Amino acid sequence: MQKTVGVIGSGSFGVTIAMLLMENVDVLMFTRRDSVMEAINERQHYMGIDTLGKITAVNDLAYISERCEVIMPAIPSSSFRTVMKAIAPHVGPEHIMIHCTKGLDVSTISDKRIANGSFTRKEVYSMSEVIMDETTVIRIGCMSGPNLAKEILAGQPAATVIASEFKEVIRIGQRILSSSKFSVFGSYDLKGAELAGAFKNIIAIGSGILGGLELGKNMQAALITRGLREMIQFGKSMGAESKSFLGTAGIGDLIATATSESSRNYTFGKKLASEGGTADQIIKSIGEVVEGVNTLKIIHLLAKKENLQLPITNMLYRVIYEDYPVDKALRLLMNYNYAPDVDFL
Repeated sequence: MQKTVGVIGSGSFGVTIAMLLMENVDVLMFTRRDSVMEAINERQHYMGIDTLGKITAVNDLAYISERCEVIMPAIPSSSFRTVMKAIAPHVGPEHIMIHCTKGLDVSTISDKRIANGSFTRKEVYSMSEVIMDETTVIRIGCMSGPNLAKEILAGQPAATVIASEFKEVIRIGQRILSSSKFSVFGSYDLKGAELAGAFKNIIAIGSGILGGLELGKNMQAALITRGLREMIQFGKSMGAESKSFLGTAGIGDLIATATSESSRNYTFGKKLASEGGTADQIIKSIGEVVEGVNTLKIIHLLAKKENLQLPITNMLYRVIYEDYPVDKALRLLMNYNYAPDVDFL
């Protein structure tokens, strides 16, 4: 049993992970912010939780790597590769890394190439692939599921999935995270869990737009259902198993993220529809990274390359990146010549 686990990131989800871990182990949390270190180390109170001396905040990746066999990065996808490069000299095959980031990495591609779509699928990385690319860590996994930070921080029960190719990683993830209020399932389909966690943010933005327009639960249910089909279609094209999208990390996370006011992606979509403004302005008002906005661009361009028909993704891309009117996008989706209801099993 690991006595101390490292968490990289002190945002709302990093703190959520640390709070879950402190039920079973001590936690070393990496942060660059002095205010966070003071709150955790001196006042032992941060983001509404009492850390009870079980969490220590540090700004030294080498120290965390030395003290912790298990490290859990919970940082935005846009920063993920930079942090992995920084920690790379300090970690190796003796470490286990279970990331908690739901997004895709395109940091090796220039903005110009992204804009004109002149990149290949191999240049788009999942977070586990970034870990493998930048470090010598072998035992890698991800945590994915309906884990809204606000609800968990408030003490409400939840469940998640630890996905990995290694049984040991799943077993250890379950040991350090499980509690009377937090259930942890396992999956060997790492790619499926990662792609489901990334794609569901796109559908959550669309659901938020419907919420902002007050179009009701019928439309929301239809969007989530057809969005799940697009998730599965895209995942299969990337080598994931369909069944991974039908479990906790797939439809479970999709329902939570696409229906909750606590979801940043849902909130982004709702603000876009009800208040207007640019994507950057809305993200600034939310105050934290909205992963679905960047993921939307990446998956839209990949779908074009793979000749995948993802009408919801396509319309959301046009609305957010091309200022296409929402009402016209809805009319096009309502009149789209859809495939059979269920054709992905």
